[in-house]
Parts: sequence; C-alpha cells; structure tokens
Amino acid sequence: MAFSPEGGMLAVGSHDNNIYLYNTSDWSLTATCKAHTSYIMALDWASDESYIRSNCGAYELLFFDKASGWSQDASGRSNTTGTQWATNTVKFGWHVEGIYPKGTDGTHINGVNSSADGNLIATGDDYGLVNIFRNPARING
Repeated sequence: MAFSPEGGMLAVGSHDNNIYLYNTSDWSLTATCKAHTSYIMALDWASDESYIRSNCGAYELLFFDKASGWSQDASGRSNTTGTQWATNTVKFGWHVEGIYPKGTDGTHINGVNSSADGNLIATGDDYGLVNIFRNPARING
C-alpha cells in the first residue's frame, strides 16, 4: 500500500494481480490498475502523481498513468525516464539492478526503500542483512 504524495489517494496492491486506487476523502474505489500476471509486491507513486510503477511475483515492472484513467502504459519505461518518484520500493528496475549479489535471484531481496533525499537505497535480504547502496544502484562490470 502507498498513499499518493498529496495524500488524496491510496493505492493497494492485491494478491488478485490488481492495484486498487481509493479516494481518501470518502474511501471510494476510483480506479483499478489491471495488467500484472501475478500478485503485487511493491508499488511507487510519481512525485507529481501522474504515474504508478509496480512489481509483481512474475518479476514484471509495469507502469500505469493517470492521463489514461490508470491504464497500463506499455511504453512506461521510456516515458518515465525523467520522472521523480515519491517512493522507491520496487525491487526490479534500472535503478536497482546492482542490489542483487551474484548467484541470487529476485527472491533474495525482501524489501527495498530509499532515503528521504533519494541518495541511498536500502535493502533487506534473506540473510537478515540490511544493505546500503548509492541511488541508482547499477551493476558493476
């Protein structure tokens, strides 16, 4: 779950593969983001509330845009290259490619978040460790 940056909406990722958007003034369901093929693991709001990016159990990174009524933007990876994200919890994406130790898969990392200023990424892993990376955490060599 994540509140929008201005607090007017709550996005809830579900095990039915959808993201539900609720208006916080009356808790009415305002939209459903449908496109994932597995349960939702993490989601982030764009700082201007124009996009939501999300990861699912099938390792998909999908983007949904407000302008289309919260439909999937199939070109979201390129359409959001300059987007500032209010949160950084997705564990699959270009900015977190370097968080995975060699020989591990996507299940090794259990949680991702960034510092308030966006300069650092923290992860929690299967070994009970907290790891700190510069943001973006890119793959070396």
